[in-house]
Amino acid sequence: MDERIGVIGLGRMGHALAARLAMQGYAVTGWTRSGIDPAAARAAGFASVSSLADAVSAADVLLLSLFDEAAVTDVLSRLAALDLSGRLLVETSTVSPEVVRSAAPAIEAAGGRIIDAPISGGPEMVAAGTIGLFVGGAESDVARFAPIAVHLTPRAVPVGALGAGHAAKIVNNVALGGAWQAMIESMRLGARLGLDLPTMVELLRESPASNPSFRTRVPKILGEDDEVGFPVAGVVKDQTLFLRIAEAAGENLPALTAARGNFAAAAEAGLADADLARVIPFRVRRT
Repeated sequence: MDERIGVIGLGRMGHALAARLAMQGYAVTGWTRSGIDPAAARAAGFASVSSLADAVSAADVLLLSLFDEAAVTDVLSRLAALDLSGRLLVETSTVSPEVVRSAAPAIEAAGGRIIDAPISGGPEMVAAGTIGLFVGGAESDVARFAPIAVHLTPRAVPVGALGAGHAAKIVNNVALGGAWQAMIESMRLGARLGLDLPTMVELLRESPASNPSFRTRVPKILGEDDEVGFPVAGVVKDQTLFLRIAEAAGENLPALTAARGNFAAAAEAGLADADLARVIPFRVRRT
């Protein structure tokens, strides 16, 4: 593999990205603001460095996987102060399109290029190579990233200019949030009509109303699998961001507003770190 990869941000998603690309044969270096045990990095197949400057020096393509807009904005501003000659930045976090658009002039002035490629899916899907990627940016930059993206997923979809990737992620996740809200509402009604949760989950699993996110989480909904794909707290964070973006755009999203209320209630009840699927039994059993 000719391109050296750097992963900036080594939370659950960033760590999975670094491990996946290392497994695919890339030379991968990881850096995170909170630090990582070098032995843990080596065990996952990648090297670690102690500074952002070292991460830039060790990589040709840098993937950002950070918690929120504040973290992304901070790291992009710090990157713009370094020599980015020949570097391609790939922003995979969940942020507003304006974050990458506003950062692009400074990144380019430092010699780098930037695209956005937010991820649809969780760390377990990164490991399996089954995530979705919504890719926005100049055609030449997207083409440079394509040989790397193919090692992460067969579903890397170019959607337009810089920022379009984040816009597409928002569209996807607003629809997905509405789908989970519909599941909650339908099963709460079913419970009042005398159906139990396992019966409703099984009938909906193969229903036209179902979707892959729901189907793959059936064991989690039923309490048979405690592994966390994406936590309730993460859903609340993202849905809060989407609602803020919608408000700024003059759009009202009642389904997502209701969904955020249900996920926030679950987080406040102690399920913040549980998989998002646990919101269904939490809400349905409280009819």
